[in-house]
Amino acid sequence: MFTQERIVMVKVWQIWKYSLGSFSDDKTKPYDNYVAIIRSIIFVSLLTTNMVIVSGVIRHWHDVPSELSKTEEKGFCKAPSNFY
Repeated sequence: MFTQERIVMVKVWQIWKYSLGSFSDDKTKPYDNYVAIIRSIIFVSLLTTNMVIVSGVIRHWHDVPSELSKTEEKGFCKAPSNFY
């Protein structure tokens, strides 16, 4: 019949489904797996996007130019300022 691994995987899938959102409606019971798959895809895409953003921030954490830009070197900005 069912092996022990199969029983564990069914239980893990059931816990994952309920962790994504409760399914308590008997009318939509045949669609619970489809809803869980769609919610899982959305979760993975959000997690991937978040990881890319965080890795970009970490990569450019101390990305400070070692020399001044040309505008600052030549002093092109001659606007009057109240700060001295």
